[in-house]
Amino acid sequence: MGGFKKFLMRGNLVELAVAVVIGATFSGLVQALVKDLITPLIAAITGGDEPDFSKYEFTVNGARFMYGDFVNHVLSFLIIAAVIYWLVVMPMTRIITFFDRDREATEKKCPECLSDIPLDASRCAFCTVELSQVRAADKPSV
Repeated sequence: MGGFKKFLMRGNLVELAVAVVIGATFSGLVQALVKDLITPLIAAITGGDEPDFSKYEFTVNGARFMYGDFVNHVLSFLIIAAVIYWLVVMPMTRIITFFDRDREATEKKCPECLSDIPLDASRCAFCTVELSQVRAADKPSV
């Protein structure tokens, strides 16, 4: 029983649980935004008589296709994806770029296959082309 308690109290498990709860809540919030504000706004702009897309449907041989509900979910997905991109991906990319720009280069491109190879390599590990024996840093400047 002690191992199970230790497993449950690990920090990353608790953080993951909090992230799932917040993500589910945010998803519900975005779905409400789409259903209650965005789709009525689109209906008002386009002159539609039904402000809720979820009621839009068509029937083929008795089968109902509720394409309006699908439109609501697509809008929700696009909003969530945009928020994640602008609030998570872009800042993390900038942070990673900031820390990587000061790091000294340890690899170079192979002139034949354009693979990344160590600076001191004399032969490419991918295409086996023989590389120049003189490192760029050791070449005399002109």
